[in-house]
Amino acid sequence: MRHHVLTLVTAMSLSILAITSAEAHVTIEQQQAVAGATAKLTFRVPHGCDGAAMHTFKVQIPEGVLNVKPMPKAGWQLRTVKAKLDKPIAGDHGATITEVVREVIWSGGNLPDEQYDEFVLRGAMPPKTGTLYIPAVQECEKAAERWIEIPAAGQSGGDLKMPAPRLQILPKP
Repeated sequence: MRHHVLTLVTAMSLSILAITSAEAHVTIEQQQAVAGATAKLTFRVPHGCDGAAMHTFKVQIPEGVLNVKPMPKAGWQLRTVKAKLDKPIAGDHGATITEVVREVIWSGGNLPDEQYDEFVLRGAMPPKTGTLYIPAVQECEKAAERWIEIPAAGQSGGDLKMPAPRLQILPKP
């Protein structure tokens, strides 16, 4: 009986450890979005960097994501990095889009390693279906956590040490 209890406790401990390490990644709360539709994306940041507080969080906006608008966050400065398009594209309501947001940066804040936070933006999703990877970087005083790895063809995201947050883009209903 004692052996069975010890085995059960060990199995539960290993399960909790596996869940904890899986949740140690920066992720997007919303698992799915619709192709071409506007979506709210909440980036979940479960900790600082290896014991240090995070002071900057950066999100790289992939090609095809348009009309990005980040949500301001109390205690953090917010800025966007824009890029001119080689060729203007048609936007909503007859507008012409000549530049797009390529990076969103929240800085000057403080996320201690033992705390959790969320960073939010919205944007129009690409028209194509499939997996969309959105690289993110946490910067701390003496370290950085670069969640930028994208699996190669045939590779699983579980094989990566620092996987980029991902979102499944679904067809329009």
